[in-house]
Amino acid sequence: MLTVFPLMIAGWQWIAIVLIVLLLFGGKKIPELMRSLGKATKEFKSGMKDAESEIKEIKKEIESSDDIEKK
Repeated sequence: MLTVFPLMIAGWQWIAIVLIVLLLFGGKKIPELMRSLGKATKEFKSGMKDAESEIKEIKKEIESSDDIEKK
């Protein structure tokens, strides 16, 4: 069975997207945009790690309080 992925982009479509971005922002703005995108990605990953550690900490607290209640 063939499934269709609406977000799949072919090679020529990538070229068109790059050309449109170049026209909209110009060559000088693109490095700045990529830098900002990299920083945003780094901050997002950092936030995800922080959230995971908080979830693990809360889980440990719940488990320890359950152990105390059972005794």
